[in-house]
Amino acid sequence: MSSGAIRGKNGPGRLGNVLSGLAVAVGCVLFLGGFAWGAVVYQPFTVPTDSMQPTVDPGDRVLAERIHGDQVRRGDVVVFQDPAWGDTPMVKRVVGVGGDTVACCDKRGRLTVNGTPVDEPYLYASGRLTPRSFFPRTKVPAGRLFLLGDNRGVSDDSRVHLDDLDHGAVPASTVKARVDAIAWPTGRIGELARPAAFAALPGGVSRPGPITWVVTSVAVGAMLVLGGAAYGPVARSRERRRSRRRVPAQA
Repeated sequence: MSSGAIRGKNGPGRLGNVLSGLAVAVGCVLFLGGFAWGAVVYQPFTVPTDSMQPTVDPGDRVLAERIHGDQVRRGDVVVFQDPAWGDTPMVKRVVGVGGDTVACCDKRGRLTVNGTPVDEPYLYASGRLTPRSFFPRTKVPAGRLFLLGDNRGVSDDSRVHLDDLDHGAVPASTVKARVDAIAWPTGRIGELARPAAFAALPGGVSRPGPITWVVTSVAVGAMLVLGGAAYGPVARSRERRRSRRRVPAQA
């Protein structure tokens, strides 16, 4: 029996086949499991307007983590739907929660929450104030959220509804999801950071969603499937080359 046959039955070749099959199996679990996990936790959403620039551009495809209203924290970019605002899904940033007093602006043009100035580096045209930027001290009712766009010069947000009974704040229950990442276009793919300025306020900021783990699971799974599937053809090609080298030259 040739040494090649021994390798095929009991040696490195057999072990390689077992390991490659295991890699494909584990890869399938990770790949399909990652997609299933993402489908359960996240919902895709296309941003229709420029009110959240430069954080999110119009036409961006985002991944929003499904959450309950009581999970929302200051600084979160949320998808919500409130009949008083037109009953269409909207994307805004939460700057005040129930019990907060919010206002704009202090002497340096900053938003204040409970008298504490908040630096907002994510704002569009940071440092330039417009008449729309200003609003008086406003108390956020319990169970409600005060929402602003990052592009404050054009955003129709809680400031537009200040004369309403609830001072422009929407019920926390209207929040459907929290934007965790931009998925499209490719040049803007990435996670949304939690604003550091809100972290110092009571309650802090929300914890990052599992988007990194979901993407990692899918990517690692794909690599294992491709690597495991490629092992067989690569191993056979190498064995054929070794066999040709072992053939004795003809006299």
